[in-house]
Amino acid sequence: MAMWVFGYGSLIWKAGFNYDDRLVGFIKDYRRVFYQGSTDHRGTPEYPGRTVTLEPAPGEVCWGAAYKISKEEDKETAITYLEVREKQYDKKAYVDFFTDPLATTPAISGVMVYIASPDKKLNPNYLGPASIEDIAKQIVRAEGPSGPNREYLFQLEKALLQIGELLFTTF
Repeated sequence: MAMWVFGYGSLIWKAGFNYDDRLVGFIKDYRRVFYQGSTDHRGTPEYPGRTVTLEPAPGEVCWGAAYKISKEEDKETAITYLEVREKQYDKKAYVDFFTDPLATTPAISGVMVYIASPDKKLNPNYLGPASIEDIAKQIVRAEGPSGPNREYLFQLEKALLQIGELLFTTF
């Protein structure tokens, strides 16, 4: 049985693992927010960066990419890789994934997604809401082992624009 992983942040443009298929689509009742602190990739403990996480939002959708991993060896490698890469995301959820905005039934059920919860006991890197100005200042200043936080923001923007272009030509 294939494993599916949903990416809504850097996984959209950089999976980092072998996969058999990549589908553009969305999950329902969540929204993407820059509330997660990054002290291991896009910032440091002294100057944490901001990366996206999901928060419940009834009636909203979050676009991204789902990756299908079929081979057992690739599944094990992907999980090992993701557990390190997403280590500051303390929660795994299994969600319905849609590819058609008009569909009432999901294209795939049980798609795994990493989420950073707002529980500071379980997730000490959760930063939470802030003004757009404060978030922007933090993103501009932060830099970590994976590069400047602003690069993350610009790559995310580029990936989401590409998804938008695909939707425009498809629907």
